[in-house]
Amino acid sequence: MKQDVRTSAPPRTVRRPPRARRRTLSAFFLVLALTLILGVSASALTLFLVFRHFSRDLPSIDSLRRYEPKTVTYFYADDGRVIGEFSQEYRIVVPLGRIPPQVVKAFLAAEDHHFFTHQGIDLEGVVRALWKNLWAGRIVQGGSTITQQVTRTFLLSPEKSFARKIREAILAYRLDSHLTKEQILFLYLNQIYLGHGAYGVEAAAQVYFGAHVEQLTLAQAALIAGLTQAPSRYSPYAHPEQARQRQEYTLRQMVEAGFITEAEAARALAEKIVLKDRADLNQTLAPYFTEHVRRMLEQRYGAQRLYNDGLRVYTTVDVEAQQAAQEAVACGLRDLSRRHGYRGPLDLLARAEMPDFLAKQTAALARHPLENGLTTQAVVTGYGPNGRGLLLRVGSAEGFISPADLAWALPQGKPVDQVFPQGAVVSARASKQNPPSGQWDFTLEQETAAQAALLCIDLERGEVKAMVGGRDFRQSQFNRAVQARRQPGSAFKPIIYTAAMDHGFTPSSIIIDSPLTFYDSVHMRRWSPQNYDDAFLGPTMLHMALAKSRNVVTVKLLQRIGLRPVLEYARRMGITSPLSPNLSLALGTSAVTLEELVTAYTPLARLGEKIEPIFVTRVEDRYGRVLERMTPQREQVISPETAYVMLSMMRGVVQYGTATQLQALGRPLAGKTGTTDDLADAWFVGFTPEILTGVWVGNDDMKRLGDRETGSRAAVPIFQDFMSAMLKNQPVREFRIPAGVTFAFVNEHTGAVVGENAPGAVRLCFKEGGVRPGAIEREAGPEPAQGRAPSARSEKEL
Repeated sequence: MKQDVRTSAPPRTVRRPPRARRRTLSAFFLVLALTLILGVSASALTLFLVFRHFSRDLPSIDSLRRYEPKTVTYFYADDGRVIGEFSQEYRIVVPLGRIPPQVVKAFLAAEDHHFFTHQGIDLEGVVRALWKNLWAGRIVQGGSTITQQVTRTFLLSPEKSFARKIREAILAYRLDSHLTKEQILFLYLNQIYLGHGAYGVEAAAQVYFGAHVEQLTLAQAALIAGLTQAPSRYSPYAHPEQARQRQEYTLRQMVEAGFITEAEAARALAEKIVLKDRADLNQTLAPYFTEHVRRMLEQRYGAQRLYNDGLRVYTTVDVEAQQAAQEAVACGLRDLSRRHGYRGPLDLLARAEMPDFLAKQTAALARHPLENGLTTQAVVTGYGPNGRGLLLRVGSAEGFISPADLAWALPQGKPVDQVFPQGAVVSARASKQNPPSGQWDFTLEQETAAQAALLCIDLERGEVKAMVGGRDFRQSQFNRAVQARRQPGSAFKPIIYTAAMDHGFTPSSIIIDSPLTFYDSVHMRRWSPQNYDDAFLGPTMLHMALAKSRNVVTVKLLQRIGLRPVLEYARRMGITSPLSPNLSLALGTSAVTLEELVTAYTPLARLGEKIEPIFVTRVEDRYGRVLERMTPQREQVISPETAYVMLSMMRGVVQYGTATQLQALGRPLAGKTGTTDDLADAWFVGFTPEILTGVWVGNDDMKRLGDRETGSRAAVPIFQDFMSAMLKNQPVREFRIPAGVTFAFVNEHTGAVVGENAPGAVRLCFKEGGVRPGAIEREAGPEPAQGRAPSARSEKEL
């Protein structure tokens, strides 16, 4: 029987033909390629759509080629010195060539050390920043390049959003394509905010170190560059330790970038950083003047232009004259305060309180050291030899007040330690530091409530050379030279006498100085004008009445010539404030500003020509183009003959009147004192052939200045100190005498023309034809014993 034996064998592999395999692979790669193409196309389309969406309405970068940032408006004195700076952003634009390489490298290291190799966007930096932020769990590093920061600052808003970052990247790429790296750096280093109001590297150098950017050391440059991330957080003033850490980071980055060596970084870290506060020019050199000009220009040009457009304002102020004015006012008010006694120490510290008080002062002095002229609080720690004089401490500094300087504050017979016990806090002014001990000489100070104002103009050009508007600008910005209206008292009288000289009176005209009473039927009261000394001189020539400031004579003179002419002359000569149309005008009861009164005296000093004072000569834009030139307005308002006759009479105020102390100046000088009857206002306005200066002293609350504080006592010394400084080393000039005047000797009692050597002869000036040999110029009409005050009528009616 035949068996079917089957043997097992491996299965046979079925091989496809080569052509079929190739078709399969081709299909696979085709699908893959199509997938990739579709993916790339979709991505590209997406990117295109995103780009198109975020590119719409993007700002043009062309504006960056015309860089006109907000920058500082400067005020200059007449010699070109800067006296004021005004801006919304304190920025001083400097060319890139002025910025040292180490400063540039410090910013590159801190912010973008691949700046010169990327095209506006640093992808490596973005990835690195993302990784560090993820690792730290918070934002510790940004990925923006300097180019992106420029686009954000100039062209975009500071909002934090994904959309803004995309727009920023697009603009950064465009900016890098259109501007050179140097142009971008120029924009960045001048625009960036670096804290404490400083925009740009030059402003920061001045704010932190009182230096220009060229003068920065590597250590200083690294500190400033480190501020970019968060200026307030790393402020060296507020957070010195954080600022130093940021400085160290910047130096480390500079080493890693190969900008500096390890040794250079170590030397920079070892350098002691000394911060230097930038002086606030607006409050130091000529604060009231500068602020007055600022207000004028803001009204004329608008705040936007004044604070942002970098104007160049050339003013008339003379810095030396201004300093002399401020010192004269301070000295005058100091003397006024001392005349009325010492009011006592500011405080009295227990022994346990003194160390803490002095420690705080020591810390403050580290930033603002003692210097000559600085007034500060000092603690009494002991007494000089024989218990005379005061030993003081101001922080760690020691000082001394001499017995001579202390005498004014000690009541007669009272020992020093009773008035100034140990621990007493006093106001002291540093005057000199004595080497090698380092001890300071101080003077005892005392604040006064009184204020003062001073205004000085050049009579040839009409330029204001000095203006003080108060005791201390930091305490009060109210400008009493141009804003305060106060009663001028007798300083108004020259206007009345000027009108009288054109209405039939002469310097030798006689009016009887005698009691006079008016009855006011409207207010049912009597008014009896009085002289300051409560005495009457009888027959008095007008030149003497003006020199001695006789009130009753002036009231009678006003009554003779009438109110209308005086009001007209006041307006013509420069008084713009409202004037009361009644006889009290003779006593200066209508309030005016110091500026008005000084202007009203210009015709008397300039042979009848009124000149309106100016504060600015020209204004330029940031490119030096002149926007405006200012010249003083001039107008002949009285005749040269009348003006010179009045000038001659006002010289009598100095020669034998109420301001004889001014003879010490040794100059031809004319002027007039003024005092209100309640001693609330003291004035002196005077002039030489070159300059005219007015001074006012008073209290803001209208309180009395004190017994016997007249214009002669309170205002004239300020005028004298100031004019002494102004005229020092200047040649003596005489007043010019116009044609049409003559001089004659008259008897001081009768007014009759006499010979030069006759008893009682005085030499007076007259308009030609105004005096005749042997004639006596007396007041017109009989001498009234009493009169009736005119009813109050409007100035227009009069």
